Amino acid sequence: MTKDQADRPSFKLEHTPGVAVSNDQIVEDMRRVASQFGSGSLSARLYQAHGRYSHTTASERFGSWNSALRAAGLRVLNEVDLPDEELFENIEQLWVGLGRQPRKRELVEPLSRYSERPYTRRFGSWRRALEAFVEWAENAPDGGTEVVHLGTPRRRTSRDPNSALRWRVANRDSFRCQHCGRSPAVDGSVKLHIDHIVPWSKGGETVLENLQTLCSECNLGKGTQKQTDG
Repeated sequence: MTKDQADRPSFKLEHTPGVAVSNDQIVEDMRRVASQFGSGSLSARLYQAHGRYSHTTASERFGSWNSALRAAGLRVLNEVDLPDEELFENIEQLWVGLGRQPRKRELVEPLSRYSERPYTRRFGSWRRALEAFVEWAENAPDGGTEVVHLGTPRRRTSRDPNSALRWRVANRDSFRCQHCGRSPAVDGSVKLHIDHIVPWSKGGETVLENLQTLCSECNLGKGTQKQTDG
């Protein structure tokens, strides 16, 4: 580099207020920032600090920040007017996945689909949200419906347990595998499954008494053993 070149001023192009920005440019930049932080979502505050455009611009262009996130294919963590069942399903997945009662600070991705705000908005506090969830899970029906398949016995339950029943089974089993005793509360690599004791294929119903908690390894081993025995 010559002295003249070194003395030349450097120029950097920046977005100028008033210059039209396309929706595609905003979406692409939101994805860039989310990717930069290894996240499937993006807060307005984070984008304001690291984005090329204002989060206000994105919100106005798409109608809201959440709509901008959806347009960018990013996860919405602070949904408004979510059904109670959807908020409770998220708690169930957290509780069973962690093997213990989830804490407020764990309402972050990838653990949680939603942040604390929808829960405090709906229930007043995270503690009250947990209390409402437990009451719902303990009193909700199993989700069983009369299921009839041509040529098979009449069934009164569907194959897959709903979130309330999944939690009741795991809670009864202390969030531990009923074969090996492992729990995600002690070993974060453990993944719990809810499994039929009498297989669904052999007429077992999806009810509390016919379900058990197994870790993924034991559940897979159980299936392998069945194939070997057969």
